[in-house]
Amino acid sequence: MAWVGPVSPYLRFFRQSFSTVNPAKPPPPIPLQEFTSLCYGGQIKEAFHRFNSEIWKDPTLFSHLILSCIQAKSLLLGNQLHSLVLTSGYRREKFVANHLLNLYSKLGDLQAALSWFNALARRNVMSGNILINGYVHVGDLTNARKVFDEMPEKNIATWNAMVTGSIQFECNEDGLSFFREMHQSCFMPDEFALASVLRGCAGLRALYAGRQVHGYVMKCGFEFNLVVCSSLAHMYMRTKSLDEGEKVIKAMPILTVVAWNTLIAGKAQNGYSEGVLQLYKMMKMSGSRPDKITFVSVISSCSEIAILGQGQQIHAEALKSGACSDVAVSSSLIGMYSKCGCLEASLKVFSEHENGDDVLWSSMIAAYAFHGQGEEAIHLFEEMQGRGLEANEVTFLSLLYACSHCGLRKKGMELFEMMEKQCGLKPSVQHYTCMVDLLGRSGCLSEAEDMIRSMRVKPDAAIWKTLLSACKINKEADMAQRIAEEVLRLQPQDSSSYVLLANAHASAGRWKDVSEVWKAMRDKNVKKEPGVSWLEIKNQVHQFCMSDKYHPEYEKIESYLKELIAEIKKKKGYVPDTASVLHDMGVEEKEYNLTHHSEKLAVAFALMHTPPGMPIRIMKNLRICGDCHAAFRCISEVRNSEIVVRDGSRFHHFRNGKCSCGDYW
Repeated sequence: MAWVGPVSPYLRFFRQSFSTVNPAKPPPPIPLQEFTSLCYGGQIKEAFHRFNSEIWKDPTLFSHLILSCIQAKSLLLGNQLHSLVLTSGYRREKFVANHLLNLYSKLGDLQAALSWFNALARRNVMSGNILINGYVHVGDLTNARKVFDEMPEKNIATWNAMVTGSIQFECNEDGLSFFREMHQSCFMPDEFALASVLRGCAGLRALYAGRQVHGYVMKCGFEFNLVVCSSLAHMYMRTKSLDEGEKVIKAMPILTVVAWNTLIAGKAQNGYSEGVLQLYKMMKMSGSRPDKITFVSVISSCSEIAILGQGQQIHAEALKSGACSDVAVSSSLIGMYSKCGCLEASLKVFSEHENGDDVLWSSMIAAYAFHGQGEEAIHLFEEMQGRGLEANEVTFLSLLYACSHCGLRKKGMELFEMMEKQCGLKPSVQHYTCMVDLLGRSGCLSEAEDMIRSMRVKPDAAIWKTLLSACKINKEADMAQRIAEEVLRLQPQDSSSYVLLANAHASAGRWKDVSEVWKAMRDKNVKKEPGVSWLEIKNQVHQFCMSDKYHPEYEKIESYLKELIAEIKKKKGYVPDTASVLHDMGVEEKEYNLTHHSEKLAVAFALMHTPPGMPIRIMKNLRICGDCHAAFRCISEVRNSEIVVRDGSRFHHFRNGKCSCGDYW
């Protein structure tokens, strides 16, 4: 196929350039070092003019010129050079031809690259490799595979390109398949191919395959290679084999920042937040300097266990290192402050990045949503649209969550429709779960069930459990029984489903049915998840369980709590909500049971150990019960304190006898 590029205008340009030179008196040759320094210094046209008498004699000079165009990312100059190559007659020189092919491939003009490839009179392995890499660079694996299959001869670079390219674009199974074929063809992979294969095993969570590759790594002598070891440790971490991952890291001759980051991220991804903070301290003690990747993992771990003091300290260290200029670090900080109950601090971090990307804006929208400020979340979304930023699936998930927790049914329906019709995003099961929650809280239980049964994705246990929770809120015991069967079919050992069903029966006064639920749990050996609350005081985390008599200050806490309950009864007319106790027992027993909930013990401890007026922040693993919610409203007014509770669903800010959720949660 003939070359179809724009040749004629550039020929005229170069003929004019060279016509000014007297061929009878050529200038003295310029040293090659001076020529290359002009080329790679960005003075490509200067190199043309000053070396014009020699350019026709030595094809290697074309290679330098073409490479300098790639470095300068100048397709226009590349086209001009192509004209010179055709004029000079060097188009049959393999190196010059391949350099031109490389130029078009790397600068993204794959149509021109393919045309030139088809026009080549003498192709070799490098020609095919260059075109494959060009396709891989833009993610066109189909055409890359086509070139690969048509190549009569392949070398290690050919195989590496297909292995790394497939895994780079998450075609992990294809990447592993290429690696097997590569091994069968007796090609020894390099460190980058091995690192890619291990990333592919991590992506597939394929521990067995990863261990096989580990054996191959040792056989090839790469067991101490820093690149391979980091990928090997990452594979073990992603497949939840933390001990094996740590062994690989600790066996490395040098613990680089990449190695530390792999270890820290592995702990964070597997939920070992306290272990992350310990590793972070060890990393600093070893002399390694944390980078932005380190800070993202460590800040996220502070979010999970909601330790504000530690998070603020790490924020200061990130500021000192300059990492806060990175959007990913700032987004993590927004999430950390939000999950620690400091929405104002999240907003401050957000306001310092006015030109942030869609991830940063989505993080702030999520913060508003988590704190039940639906109107603010929607307003920020509208401002985000006004700035031309594109909302993604995470943005809409936060918006729908905000609508469901604020009773914004109409707006939620509009956003759900906008997501698919205007933004072209397909709703996931998580988006449908938010919609079911929105409809269920609004009392539209039948409509919510119809949505589950007609949605285009397969329903999971979480979405049925959301509807079950709505049945409990709306005291629909019969429907709750039917929906619970759907949940338990998918998750037979899920204790929360039994508790929700028992709640629904108890709300209807059906104590016999409640007893049957407890019996079913005993028969199937299903253990109820205990309620746990914790808080941070003076950089120490204190944890409480229901009726936690093992706490060293239990007697003092119980005495203080007894006085506090008596005070809010007298001053605010608080009456314990005994209907929320899921056992058929006497009133006094029920009241004692309610008084010793973990969050009440935590509040009492906090009031005993913090100055008056200082905000109290409590975290709980389960949803706060109605009685504790009512008690905290009264306590916030009587003690003139702000009480912030993060339960398993959202945040509650209690101030002056009111809650930010408006008693809608």
